[in-house]
Amino acid sequence: MASHDQSLLSFAALATTFSIILLCSFSPIEAFNGGFTVDLIHDSPNSPFFNASETHSQRIAKALRRSINCVNLFKPTSSVSPNSLQTDTISDSGEYLLKYSVGTPPVPNLAVADTGSDLIWLQCKPCIECYNQTAPLFDPEKSTTYKTVSCTSSLCKSPYNSCSIDGTRCQYSMEYGDESFSKGDLAVETITLGSNTGHSVPLRKTIIGCGHNNNDTSEIKASTGIVGLGGGKLSLVSQLHSSIGGKFSYCLVPFTYSQYNTSSKLNFGSHAAVSGFGTVSTPLEYKRTALTKLPTEFYKKFESAVAEEINFERIDDPSHELSLCYNHSEDTYFPTITAHFSGADVKLNRASTFVPVTCGIVCLAFVAAEPSIFGNLAQSNLLVGYDLVEKTISFKTTDCTKL
Repeated sequence: MASHDQSLLSFAALATTFSIILLCSFSPIEAFNGGFTVDLIHDSPNSPFFNASETHSQRIAKALRRSINCVNLFKPTSSVSPNSLQTDTISDSGEYLLKYSVGTPPVPNLAVADTGSDLIWLQCKPCIECYNQTAPLFDPEKSTTYKTVSCTSSLCKSPYNSCSIDGTRCQYSMEYGDESFSKGDLAVETITLGSNTGHSVPLRKTIIGCGHNNNDTSEIKASTGIVGLGGGKLSLVSQLHSSIGGKFSYCLVPFTYSQYNTSSKLNFGSHAAVSGFGTVSTPLEYKRTALTKLPTEFYKKFESAVAEEINFERIDDPSHELSLCYNHSEDTYFPTITAHFSGADVKLNRASTFVPVTCGIVCLAFVAAEPSIFGNLAQSNLLVGYDLVEKTISFKTTDCTKL
């Protein structure tokens, strides 16, 4: 057991295999002659969905509920498998939303940016079944660059694709463990990413899913779909592979800064480098959700070890979401937690490992669940870089509010 002046715990190698398909882009996305940067808008006044009446603990509680409810969201029931570029995301219910435009002329969209998903899809007209969203549905008939993928295309040969009844279009079907799904046409389209330099970057001939039959069981009603950043051949990262060298990174601003005009960052290509003093690297598998999830038996030992380091009486979480909670005061000591991955020890931010669930009560932001997931709360104030060529993920302690 570590003493109070040392890092506590050691959750060993949470997902130490990075299974990913490394393929070149299917579409001739133009190479970028220089990098550009845009903000990842967190749950802050910069976000169009920011609720100023919510307290910090209410925002945390909403994120935790969302995280727990979607443990199985990206465990698909069907098999799914610029030198520099940055783009906007907006936090909503604990998720990070990516701001982009689709079609010609470009139509603005918001979508969940997810490292555990492998397709870019959005809701489209005509709609057989669609969930409510704040933005209008995308109408492919109004875009001059939209073109469906044929059944004979090599892109249509995957477990989640099939041919339409009339034999003219390749269709996709994505089904998730929480009963969310999206079904529709696979298509070639232009998506456009913005930049804080004022220049927009069109990514031409990008493969997307145009969903005509969709169901979303989450609380997110602002988003119009998903932008997959996973390792599958049709994710945004894979389609940009030849231009970005298989690299992207992000730096997430802690929830404690949600009331300020601070921005998280998502970087691609040369801007995605994670290097220098303090950088550590490990293999890691793509997963998502806000909480860090550990195997049940391991979690019990981990929680017990943390509790032994805190000399205060534990209390119940009023929301019954988390199990190790305390009344918080200036005198309350919370140990630093270090995640031990293969070849990489990552010291976590205390403000993100013990989070306020209501006024005066903080809880350990870890739960028991399968599979193991290194959640985005624990990753705050870390510059996290993915290298799909080297098959590694790197971490560097960073003040994300200053990037």
